[in-house]
Amino acid sequence: MPKKRFPKPSDQPVETSSALRRSVVIGVILAVLLAVAALVAYLTRPDAPEPQSGGRPTSTASPPSPMPRPDSSEAVAAPPRTGDPVAFAKAATKALWTYDAQHFSRTEYLSGLKRWVTGEKKYADLKSVTGQVPGQALWSRMHDNRQRASAKVSEGHFPEAFKTAMSQDPGGIAQAYVYAVTVTGKQSIGWKGSGAGAEPRSTTLAVQCRPHHDCALSGVLPEVAP
Repeated sequence: MPKKRFPKPSDQPVETSSALRRSVVIGVILAVLLAVAALVAYLTRPDAPEPQSGGRPTSTASPPSPMPRPDSSEAVAAPPRTGDPVAFAKAATKALWTYDAQHFSRTEYLSGLKRWVTGEKKYADLKSVTGQVPGQALWSRMHDNRQRASAKVSEGHFPEAFKTAMSQDPGGIAQAYVYAVTVTGKQSIGWKGSGAGAEPRSTTLAVQCRPHHDCALSGVLPEVAP
């Protein structure tokens, strides 16, 4: 059987409200990554606290919990309680790259992913997250083939453009507290007693980490930022 990879769904019409939210989220991240003037719009207070060294927010949220793993009763692992955007992004990437189409429905998988997304609708690009999941027809074929995937995350970091923008304007993130994090690793896919070797992958996530709160997923960027 030919090598398979967790496929992307075909393009679908985007509702106006979803498109607007997507524009806001992607606009926030791209503005930071490109250090454009629009970033100034997020300066809501002149004395906003600066992130700690490395670009992480000042937070008294719970310390990072071990990277979660789904058990036999859940399609997607629960998000960790941490104020560290890199640690959270690595865990979220593992969740996005891990699935079991044989034992869980697409609806169960989507519900599991939604637990990771921030509750702040203005900064939640849910469509960019659920867009990583195949459509129902393809998921049904994956189920018939007993397709599943596991992931190993090796590294996570703030993109260089993001760090540069933060050093030039540390307070620019103070309204949304959305961080860009690029994660690399490998994904292994198996089906009907067979499977492919580990395939290198990378992604850039938008992670919201407000001070004194645990991080949450804001969205998945359309391109990987180095």
